[in-house]
Amino acid sequence: MNMTIILGALELGGIFAILSLGLYISYKILNLPDLTVDGSFTLGCAVSAIFTVHSYPYLGIIVSFLAGCFADLVTALLITKIKIMPLLAGILTMTGLYSINLRIMNDSPSISLFEESTIFSSLSFLQPYDKLILIGLIVFLIALFLHYFLRTQLGLALRACGDNEDMVRASSIDTDKMKILGLSLANGFVAMSGAVFTQHQTFADINSGTGMMVIGLASIIVGMTFIKKDKIIFQLLAVIIGAIFYRGILTVALQLGLPSGDLKLLSALLVVLAIASTQMKRRKKRC
Repeated sequence: MNMTIILGALELGGIFAILSLGLYISYKILNLPDLTVDGSFTLGCAVSAIFTVHSYPYLGIIVSFLAGCFADLVTALLITKIKIMPLLAGILTMTGLYSINLRIMNDSPSISLFEESTIFSSLSFLQPYDKLILIGLIVFLIALFLHYFLRTQLGLALRACGDNEDMVRASSIDTDKMKILGLSLANGFVAMSGAVFTQHQTFADINSGTGMMVIGLASIIVGMTFIKKDKIIFQLLAVIIGAIFYRGILTVALQLGLPSGDLKLLSALLVVLAIASTQMKRRKKRC
């Protein structure tokens, strides 16, 4: 395995870490299964590609984040105001996003950015570490923001909403607003992950988001099997390490000759194995 392959695995691991940090908010903090992820990831890809084609790659990252926030705002409103089950609300939004993403991409299933300037172009003098450095910086800033935010009064209310919604409601905190805030923020980072992914891969595809929910869950579950401490800083670190480790496993599997079409199956198996190992450890402690 040469250095190019290792760097590629680390870069994609960093991009998946952004995705997983977003999913961490909905899955671990709010304890809500949000299936909007696959659609909002592609939304980030589409928005980023359009802005990059028009020579605004950095603006594309910011607008992708805002678009992701708005997309899951719809899911949150379906859950809190119309009282639709979280799973169904996510599926409905994800389904609608397919058409919206296609429209953003001018009804084209893919957009090439091969000859366009991206957020990585300005760091070309640092090759071959330019992409890794920038992605690492983005992951660090997001983790730093979440570490600070989740320790504020608003962040503590958000965490309490996921732990015990009835108690939070009894404390005169609007749980609906907490869910709207948390889900919007979560998919903002998911869409940002898609935006960075598109500029890293120099193309956007309408099916780019397929399976991203599984990737995010795999990263979180795998990471937290290694680091089990409850402090926020350690949980964020676990998510990042899990994403990099997950991508490393896929890279090794590809190098060993696994067909690329079987990667989704391997991802699902990794999630099952991680959950199964956690359950077995819990049973041993009870015994």
